[in-house]
Amino acid sequence: MISDAALGTGFARTLLIVMALASLLLAASLLLAQRDYKRMLAYSSIEHMGLLALGAAAGSPLAVAAVLLHILGHGLAKGVLFVGAGRVLQTTGTSQIGEVRGLAARQPLLAGCLGFGVLALIGLPPFSVFASELGIARAGFATGLGWATTAALALVLVIAAALVTHTSRMLLGSPPDGPGAATAAPRLPMLAAAALVGGLVVCAGLGVTAGPLTALLHSAATILTGTP
Repeated sequence: MISDAALGTGFARTLLIVMALASLLLAASLLLAQRDYKRMLAYSSIEHMGLLALGAAAGSPLAVAAVLLHILGHGLAKGVLFVGAGRVLQTTGTSQIGEVRGLAARQPLLAGCLGFGVLALIGLPPFSVFASELGIARAGFATGLGWATTAALALVLVIAAALVTHTSRMLLGSPPDGPGAATAAPRLPMLAAAALVGGLVVCAGLGVTAGPLTALLHSAATILTGTP
């Protein structure tokens, strides 16, 4: 409201839309050419900031509730992936995607958690990012941002394809020669395994049924938007 009064109605909304699409386009460009899995995870955050900006541009109670859920779901999925990436680096000694093939054969639990973590991050059901992205998309179409929402969804698909492709190269195939070829991988510690599996379970649980969290999110959205 302050920006509307100072700069004219709709200025903040237009700025948020531009920032959202620019962030998604930048993320897609960086991820398509990425060769380092740690940077891949870092750059994927740019995509999610773009989705949050799109939800903020929509500005409806549904959009704000979806944005809040997205922050939570993204944090859980990204936390799982960063823990997993740290273990991959310890196991292989390299952060290059092309040097970490065959991880599923050496560390099946770690590889499974990484695979499901990426699926959670790109918004596949039953994970909560699917519910939040669906809410942001519905709010975008409902508030007259159909063209921006369509463009955003197209870029999200490109980003998802890039993430799945890079991750598949790491998990599948035979280990290559070089730093990532070691086969005597240390066993995944119990604490790390609990963090990885627990994060995925919570993320999936929020996607299937948010329970009391749903009412809390809508109450927060009502307060933030001033709309009953």
